[in-house]
Amino acid sequence: QVQLVESGGGLAQPGGSLRLSCAASGTIFSSHSMAWFRQAPGKEREGVAAIRWSSESTYYEDSVKGRFTISKDKGKKTIYLQMNNLKPEDTAVYYCARSAGADFSTRPSDYRYWGQGTQVTVSS
Repeated sequence: QVQLVESGGGLAQPGGSLRLSCAASGTIFSSHSMAWFRQAPGKEREGVAAIRWSSESTYYEDSVKGRFTISKDKGKKTIYLQMNNLKPEDTAVYYCARSAGADFSTRPSDYRYWGQGTQVTVSS
């Protein structure tokens, strides 16, 4: 059993920054990936960024490239999402997730364990 707890959401102005954290308990194997997803009202959940637990391989959705950075601290079993130059369209509930297997993707169907989500609102 894996539990994921996100924190760090809140209100930011356009152009501002927020840093999300996701603390995990339970098993994370080297073959697993961790990822951040987001879901805005009325929209489907979409992958934002992913990172392999065993390497520094990362993936970013096109709209966040150059603005968001995913990282991990294996000792703390925590992943982070540094979000810079935030835009109103980044407003959503952000979720972290652990993959079901060895697939490295941002397809929600490839992820088995999910956090409860943290709200990010970008508004002036």
